Amino acid sequence: MFKFFSGLFSNDISIDLGTANTLIYMRGKGIVLDEPSVVAIRQDRGPGGPKKIEAVGIEAKKMLGRTPSNITAIRPMKDGVIADFTYTEKMLQHFIRKVDSGRILRPRPRVVICVPCGATQVERRAIKDSAMGAGARKVYLVEEPMAAAIGAGVPIDEAVGSMVLDIGGGTSEVAIMSLRGIVYSASVRIGGDRLDEAIISYVRRNYGMLIGEATAEQIKCEIGSAYPGKELMEITVKGRNLSEGVPRSFTLTSNEILEALQEPLFGIVSAVKTALEQTPPELGADVADRGIVLTGGGALLRDLDRLLMEETGIPVLVADDPLTCVARGGGRILERMDDDGFDFWTSDYSSQYG
Repeated sequence: MFKFFSGLFSNDISIDLGTANTLIYMRGKGIVLDEPSVVAIRQDRGPGGPKKIEAVGIEAKKMLGRTPSNITAIRPMKDGVIADFTYTEKMLQHFIRKVDSGRILRPRPRVVICVPCGATQVERRAIKDSAMGAGARKVYLVEEPMAAAIGAGVPIDEAVGSMVLDIGGGTSEVAIMSLRGIVYSASVRIGGDRLDEAIISYVRRNYGMLIGEATAEQIKCEIGSAYPGKELMEITVKGRNLSEGVPRSFTLTSNEILEALQEPLFGIVSAVKTALEQTPPELGADVADRGIVLTGGGALLRDLDRLLMEETGIPVLVADDPLTCVARGGGRILERMDDDGFDFWTSDYSSQYG
């Protein structure tokens, strides 16, 4: 009876705690928050002075590369896992309070958090501890590919093989699923951030110009592609000339960005090919018939589906609204948890704490 009433009155949430963005799904309301995983920290009176949080999320991201010496904008998540425990916890506290600001006497929320399948037990424990410290009553960890598949509408409860490739900001997760279980999974620490870094390196090497993360992301979104296209696109951006030390404008083409992205894209393609090689024959035949489902922000890179089709010979489908698949999948688990039980949705590829 207590469980029924606590579930009824607490705002249970599902969190897609990403390297680039954090999304929160609230039970009965859907996605209620989508903000950058960025924290801005102010430190006055020199290196030994006290630190305090200046901004979190959208406001903090605006400060990246634009702060005075006493303010630092950081990403507390790296490669899908916690890089700075203290500020990840504070960021989660901020986001949870933001979406649950009306809580007076309701119990603390139960929290479902999606984690990379390649996260170690130490990394999983750190994620759990940060959520508990941020105010969770109980924490459930779900593999990201499982949540992505559920959010994309993949029929994971059927006795057929389904393959999902989830490309986030810090990692790419590939998994083969059948009967609500993960048959094979792998995580490579290549995602949208690595694509941005590749563009920054290319521009520095070939143009002698220095650009920031925001400019690299703009270039990727506007003219980036994974496969040669018929149309040549261009973009003019500003950067700092390394030899002169002054700002300059310069123009890049889509062919140049395609060249810049070759190395990280090769890593993603290799992970997919390895997954197919490790898949049992019957499930592999199912994947060949049903195709690979692409989720995550990386799925929006122009012609990535075509590159994967050319490299594997298997159809590739981009999920509807791929950016929110993991959050929506975690939300679906949350909505059905009291009816079906947590383990119904997550098989053995999950853990709970609290």
